[in-house]
Amino acid sequence: QVQLVESGGGLVQAGGSLRLSCVAYRTIFRISRMGWYCQAPGKQRELVADISSGGSTNYADSVKGRFTISRDDAKNTVYLQMNSLKPEDTAVYSCLVVVFGKEYWGQGTQVTVSS
Repeated sequence: QVQLVESGGGLVQAGGSLRLSCVAYRTIFRISRMGWYCQAPGKQRELVADISSGGSTNYADSVKGRFTISRDDAKNTVYLQMNSLKPEDTAVYSCLVVVFGKEYWGQGTQVTVSS
């Protein structure tokens, strides 16, 4: 069973930056898609960004130009660099990895942006 451990969330002022990390443990197989999703109170979970095994990236319109997703396959890790944070970015951020077509989710990390 793949286990995901996230880190890097916290409280930051508007305009600040955070870097989220997600490490996938207990897998020796290649991870295909990796991504970050967020869920704000009272809202559905939505895609923030994802990255394919070939390095192709996809971003939500709301974060384009501010967030950057990257991956280090040697470390089974996906990152989300978040710059120019806004109060509306406040949410629980969860990582997703796909191994042999099966999805695995992290427990989520809280990101709070104060105005």
